[in-house]
Amino acid sequence: MISDEKEPECVKCKAKSSSIWSTSECGEVCNDCTVADTLKEKESIVNVPKVASAPEPSTGPKLATRKSTRTTRNYKTRLNPYALPKPPKGKGRRIIFKKSATKAPSAVVTTVTSDYVFYKGSYIQVGDIVSMRDEDGDIFYAQIRGLLQDQYCEKSAVVTWLLPTRISPHPEKGFDPSTYILGPEEDIPRKLNCMEFIMHAPSEYFKAKDSPYPTVNSRGEGYFIWTRLPVYEKNETKDND
Repeated sequence: MISDEKEPECVKCKAKSSSIWSTSECGEVCNDCTVADTLKEKESIVNVPKVASAPEPSTGPKLATRKSTRTTRNYKTRLNPYALPKPPKGKGRRIIFKKSATKAPSAVVTTVTSDYVFYKGSYIQVGDIVSMRDEDGDIFYAQIRGLLQDQYCEKSAVVTWLLPTRISPHPEKGFDPSTYILGPEEDIPRKLNCMEFIMHAPSEYFKAKDSPYPTVNSRGEGYFIWTRLPVYEKNETKDND
């Protein structure tokens, strides 16, 4: 059976075979001609120069422009010194749930006096003999007059220097307590880490000897004069009258 349908034919290029056929007002158009027409239309649109249209005169009433609510430009700045000062910023509602930070008080060292302290595995007490070296490496001996300790376990001592005599051995060879006498007393405490323990001794051992420096009497008897007022009986006062 022979079909009566005619084969399509492109009205532009007269092609009779195409993968896709498009129908136009003139007739059937093949796929190649359709693509070529589409590319020409795009190029014509791109190459057309844009002409700015003149604004049309407004004949109606003018609308009021919206005023900005920002007032930061009214604050006093370097470029606008005559503006009003910026008002203080208030606190928000979140401040209720925030805890204010409190500054810790500054630590104050408090010292405690005692008759003995535990230092380097042994007890050091008042009256002990210690040695100290100066910057030149010379050794000097002293007797502990008082011991101090703070809350940070920093231990220090107040000393009384001991003066050697002619019969005293050289300080590098050793210490002989019978050949030393009391020297000046220090009021500023020194740390125990700069002292070396020598020996134990009574606190009043060197006070019995002659010393060129006066010592302070802890009992205070030298500052008072003790006396007794006479008591008269009543009969003696009448006879005198």
